[in-house]
Amino acid sequence: MRLFGYLILFALIGYGIWPYFTVFRLDEAINQEGTAQLATMVDLPAIRANYKARVTAGVDGIFPSGDPESVMSWIRQNVDRLGDSALEQAITLPWVRDTLRGAVTRATGQSPPYLLGGIDFAFFESYNRFLIRIGDLGRSPTHVRMTLQGTDWKITDIID
Repeated sequence: MRLFGYLILFALIGYGIWPYFTVFRLDEAINQEGTAQLATMVDLPAIRANYKARVTAGVDGIFPSGDPESVMSWIRQNVDRLGDSALEQAITLPWVRDTLRGAVTRATGQSPPYLLGGIDFAFFESYNRFLIRIGDLGRSPTHVRMTLQGTDWKITDIID
């Protein structure tokens, strides 16, 4: 029975350390010129979907949905359609790398950026979500959300 308890404890400790190991790997990946290593750690469709949700929430306030025949409805549909194309062109692996590098440089003033030095907060939001805050709270920090997908932690949102 004691052995079983130790195995459970060891598994919990391993699970708690797991995303921090991914953060360590991410630090190495953003300092490389290529994006091959970073590609395994990023879920671009999820990042685009989260950005689209934030943009759509902003559009809802400006162009309220109502009469489908109105000019406002037509403008809203075009913004939605053009927004998808713009997000696919703008949110790429080099953009992710440059955004993270820029956030770390703003937070630490270091060049090359050292991600571990720029992290002010990193902890679980839930059992399968992990939040990283780069920079001090109140000073326009960048939030990076990682989600457990299968057996890997992947970046699914960057809030800059």
